[in-house]
Amino acid sequence: MSGKTIVQLAVFEFGVRKVFQALTDSEQHSAFTGDRAEINAKPGGCFSAYGGYITGTFRKIVPGKLIVQDWRAADWPEGVSSLVTIELQEKRGATTLMLTQEGVPEEFAEAIAQGWHDFYWDRLRDYLEKP
Repeated sequence: MSGKTIVQLAVFEFGVRKVFQALTDSEQHSAFTGDRAEINAKPGGCFSAYGGYITGTFRKIVPGKLIVQDWRAADWPEGVSSLVTIELQEKRGATTLMLTQEGVPEEFAEAIAQGWHDFYWDRLRDYLEKP
């Protein structure tokens, strides 16, 4: 797979179940991102987020532990997608999330890397902290 690889680590002061559900449930995902998401979280299931800007399919999903997706952004060249792997681990009530995204087109890599922070990790943290 050609392109850039993005690797990020995010820590959430919440249990893995809450983090996993927010990432894989259409209603919760829409709530924390502030935009429409449709998620069928099973192998072969499709997803879209941010009103269809992000689309793809689930390759593998292990509740509370692993999400593997074919993932693409609408403004990428036709036929180009990346492989996103999200590994989750809980220790003492906090969740560590490791993201690896392989095959990001070079001209989009910096924006996509920043986008994970701005549009996912920061917003997810804010969402989980609400009572």
